[in-house]
Amino acid sequence: MKKTAFLVCAAAFLAGYAPQAHAQSAPRYRTPAAVVLSPDLTGPWVLQLANKPRRESLGDLIHAPRYQTRRIVTGYTPLQADPVRRNRQIATSEPISANAPAAQAQKPEQEYDPQFEMQIVDYQSEHNAGTVIIDTEARFLYLIEDGGTARRYGVGVGKPGFEWAGKHNVSRKAEWPGWTPPPEMIVREKAKGKILPAHLEGGPENPLGARAMYLGSSMYRIHGTNQPWSIGKAVSSGCIRMRNEDVIDLYERIKVGTPVIVS
Repeated sequence: MKKTAFLVCAAAFLAGYAPQAHAQSAPRYRTPAAVVLSPDLTGPWVLQLANKPRRESLGDLIHAPRYQTRRIVTGYTPLQADPVRRNRQIATSEPISANAPAAQAQKPEQEYDPQFEMQIVDYQSEHNAGTVIIDTEARFLYLIEDGGTARRYGVGVGKPGFEWAGKHNVSRKAEWPGWTPPPEMIVREKAKGKILPAHLEGGPENPLGARAMYLGSSMYRIHGTNQPWSIGKAVSSGCIRMRNEDVIDLYERIKVGTPVIVS
């Protein structure tokens, strides 16, 4: 009898507990709710962390646009070609403004003809090595060397009415020479509306350029120029002009007393 009563009570207890236990365990089997990220975790600074930097290959570096070949323009004296000129340019140059307008394209009449760059050429001559010969018609200066060759430089020569020919010796050499225009030139240019200075100290703006070699007692010189596009043309008042890098090279190769033949 006692055993029957115990079994009845146990059955009643289990019948009351089972729904409660089922209710408590049900949540673990439900479909979880969607995860909502905080706005802080969806900001651009977090999302960009997913974009891992790509490691460039050697092929990428070779073919990248930033490694394109630079175009080198000839016809102007590099600053490093002459330390004196470099120092003068730095001292006399004006600062470049960030708002300065873009440089205008070089005019056709200011283009330098590459045929007048210095070259070693075959040259047969009766004159000794070291002699300078200037062909004013062809616009070339030749420095004769041993072995039937010469160093050939392009030059600018006297304009119509200022041509001349003759033989002189180099009587003086000067680096970054000052320029004193002769009185007749001052008068002539004044009539054209251009006022020349009585004297201009040497430097990049000086029309005599980086070097000058004076010819005998004449008023003529072989000198550099700050207008390299004038090489190969008849533009001077009789002097023989060269590009600055060329006149520096010639200056180092000849000495006072060198014969100069102009034809």
